[in-house]
Amino acid sequence: MNDNLDPLFKPKSVALIGASVKELSIGNVIIKNLLHYNFRGPIYPINPKVDEIRGLKAYPSILDVPGEVDLVHIVIPPPFVPDEVENCGKKGVKAIIINTAGFKEMGAEGLALEVDFLARAKKYGIRIVGPNCQGIINSDPAINAYCNFTFTYPKPGHISVVAQSGGVGAVIMQAFYDMEIGQRMYTSYGNGSDVSITEVINYYGNDDETRAIVVYVESLDDPLEFISVVKKVTARKPVLAMTAGRTDKGAEASRSHIGGLAGSVSMDLIFKKAGMLTFTNQEELCHAAVALSMQPVPNGNKVGIITNTGGPSVIAIDELVSCGLEIPPLSAKAAEILKGTMVESASIRNPLDVVATAGPAHFKSALEVMMNEPQFDSIYLNFVTPPFVDCENVAREIAAAAKAGSKPIVCNYMTDKQKWGGTSEILKEGEIPCFDFAETAAKALNSLVCYNKIRSAKEGTIASFTDVNKDIVHSILNKATTKKREVLTATEVYGILEAYRIPVAKWKVVHDKNAVISAAGEIGYPVVIKADSEVIIHKSDVGGVAINIQNASEASEVVETMHKNLGDGINFFVQKFLPKGRELIIGAKAVEGVGHIIMFGLGGIFVEVLKDVSFSISPVSDVEAVEMIGTIKAAKLIDGFRGEKGINKEKTVEIIQRISMLVTDFPDIKELDLNPLFAIGDEITAVDARIIL
Repeated sequence: MNDNLDPLFKPKSVALIGASVKELSIGNVIIKNLLHYNFRGPIYPINPKVDEIRGLKAYPSILDVPGEVDLVHIVIPPPFVPDEVENCGKKGVKAIIINTAGFKEMGAEGLALEVDFLARAKKYGIRIVGPNCQGIINSDPAINAYCNFTFTYPKPGHISVVAQSGGVGAVIMQAFYDMEIGQRMYTSYGNGSDVSITEVINYYGNDDETRAIVVYVESLDDPLEFISVVKKVTARKPVLAMTAGRTDKGAEASRSHIGGLAGSVSMDLIFKKAGMLTFTNQEELCHAAVALSMQPVPNGNKVGIITNTGGPSVIAIDELVSCGLEIPPLSAKAAEILKGTMVESASIRNPLDVVATAGPAHFKSALEVMMNEPQFDSIYLNFVTPPFVDCENVAREIAAAAKAGSKPIVCNYMTDKQKWGGTSEILKEGEIPCFDFAETAAKALNSLVCYNKIRSAKEGTIASFTDVNKDIVHSILNKATTKKREVLTATEVYGILEAYRIPVAKWKVVHDKNAVISAAGEIGYPVVIKADSEVIIHKSDVGGVAINIQNASEASEVVETMHKNLGDGINFFVQKFLPKGRELIIGAKAVEGVGHIIMFGLGGIFVEVLKDVSFSISPVSDVEAVEMIGTIKAAKLIDGFRGEKGINKEKTVEIIQRISMLVTDFPDIKELDLNPLFAIGDEITAVDARIIL
């Protein structure tokens, strides 16, 4: 990956092909923004019909510009873009932002133009952002590059943003501006024809001044490369991500349970696999980025709370605990110290209520004690600004504690910011993330804890089982493919499962009544008899399943009934009937560009009613498999509840990993369901399965 995007983000000079004297045109606004933002290099408007634009000399062509040009904006109709890219190549331009829309997003004609300009850019080694994009911003005072037609002028900061949607990107940028939070860099990349979001994130990751990266993306051209690159970035700094369109495919018709349940979860799974923090709310995304850009990452989830008002601390505790954070008690030593430094009415516990009259000395002592308490990983602060307290010096103590300590401080700051402007400015300069509501501050603190979990998580091991028989699976799949069959028969499905040593109930497939009775005798009653046909997917819906068959007479009657209802062209799948255990489901679904998504959850009818499942991208490590088991809502049930024995998690992890290896080895498998598997004692056995190619 070519990650040297300096000419794009740190241009020494900028030209604009399509510069205009019209005030409300993009070709004029970009020039205006560069001037307003005080861009440090020369600006070259390109327009053959005028001599000057906004006081700058205009040039007929990029080839007429006297100096070198690092970055060019192109704002002209699509048919003229390829030739101008050619001229930029001749000029030695290193990067181009194509703001113009009307390329591949408009159909075949636009796609042809895009292919044309990309070929010309590649010939000259030019990197292109867009088309159909806003551009970039770099707030570094040494550069001040506002190569963009938006209207928010960010101050220098440590959050960098990249957004596929310029509209969403602009909203996020404005939100930080309204919070008086600076930003480092911004990119809206539109069609992403050349410079990809993966490259931008990698560039931000290598930028020392970027502490947190905010990402909005709706689609990826190469998800696996994205995961590989971004995972290295998230090991060094937090990447916060959001997508949209979660519900557009959630109800798609499918021939397997995982096909219907997976819906549009793949982007969130990509984020998770890459170690990113995932959000579904823009406001929470922005608040988390503020906290992560200002404060160190805690080593755990235990919180010490300091408050000078009661109600907000109770609300904060509710939110913190619901997020999975812990509020441990003060140590005896800490309590003894605080009894000597707090006012008599203070509540010496966690939360520590220093009361409304607490001044700088009280807050200083409280912060020192909390910072020195080994059982606290972070400090949550409720700070209201009473008019009878020296609030500015309280703020100085908070800022000093944050600077001196290694634990993060997040503040629920309750005040009239106009009247207490000095206090607010001290907290801001001290890089204390402040939020208006207790719940907001608590969620922001939780984001710090979540990033610590991501950063410190074990990598896990991808199992490679040597006891599998790939030749058997190759043979089965080749035969089915040759006959252009998508749905595998029970014989084929169970043959594949046995080849990969996935435990299944004893079984046999036969054609007629006598063979069914013979097979049942070999397997041992009681048995299950199922109609086996590639055209029957949900057998129970059409009377194709009979369970707990006790003898030959019952077996004979079942076969006759199925022949009558389903026709003579079916086989019969005879299987050992198992006593019902905890029902589980494990599935796999192919996703273009990603590989396979693996699913785990409660099986049987529960998967249809409760839809309590978890997902991971294959290959699934042992750590990821354990997490899949532990994150479903019914995790307590499968752990064992009220004396009932839990499932064998080691064997469940192994089955998940064997399925993961199977679909990785054989990507032609489109969908796979093991539903249900019965967890009985220490054994876990598949009693129904389907595979679709």
